[in-house]
Amino acid sequence: MRQMLEATLEGVGFWANGLPDWDSACAWMRKGERPQDPPARPSPQLLAANERRRAPGTVAVALEAALAACEAADRAPASLPSVFTSTHGELTITDYMCATLATDPAAISPTRFHNSVHNAAAGYWTIGAGAHVAATAISAGHDSFAQGLLEAMVQLQAGEEAVLLVAYDGNASGPAAEVSPSSGLLGAAFVLSRSPCAGLPGLQLKLHDAAPSAILRDVPQGPLTQLFADNAMHPVLPLLEALAMDQDTLWMRAGAQQWLEIGIRHD
Repeated sequence: MRQMLEATLEGVGFWANGLPDWDSACAWMRKGERPQDPPARPSPQLLAANERRRAPGTVAVALEAALAACEAADRAPASLPSVFTSTHGELTITDYMCATLATDPAAISPTRFHNSVHNAAAGYWTIGAGAHVAATAISAGHDSFAQGLLEAMVQLQAGEEAVLLVAYDGNASGPAAEVSPSSGLLGAAFVLSRSPCAGLPGLQLKLHDAAPSAILRDVPQGPLTQLFADNAMHPVLPLLEALAMDQDTLWMRAGAQQWLEIGIRHD
């Protein structure tokens, strides 16, 4: 067991197909209610209209959730260092690029190439928010969310006052979908701070080399996980379920020999 890391959760943002915000996600988890005629695609107002049109779905869902979390926390987006974590990044564009390189390399679209890099969402965010603070992009396979959460918490421990954590993934297509499957759009964001605040949830993280044996057994899927288990960023969903359903402890795999024990204080 290592040192415990602590943070206040100031704001949550969420967007997924059929549940376009955190309130609708909570209504689904608590009451089984879903909104009528939800938008088919996120439309992050942080970007100018022409940039919103060009941005791929992964960028759109990441920025939609990120802005919602900042608004919930009443924090200026430009002021927050950020951690963007995605299992796969933009696999649909990656599939297009591989197919085009194999058949007609000169036809590669510069715009689509620009949107294929793993830090595309972080780049759009810093431009749209006018942020000149640090932005980090992380990929760690199935453990991408856990490692992103750990990175954000370590940044707080190292002296940052508040950090924005954004987790997202989208559709996979072509041969990549056979080895890295993912479907739909899913984005979640959290503003974490070092400032204790009455009435706001708190997180406590401990990193372990193993999990209790009971945790390693199959556990029932929560209501969000049942809907979005096919998205590669589904590991974020148990934390969202714990927050909405007032659970106080959660274990999350963070690597081959690493587990996070997450304590949740509901004030």
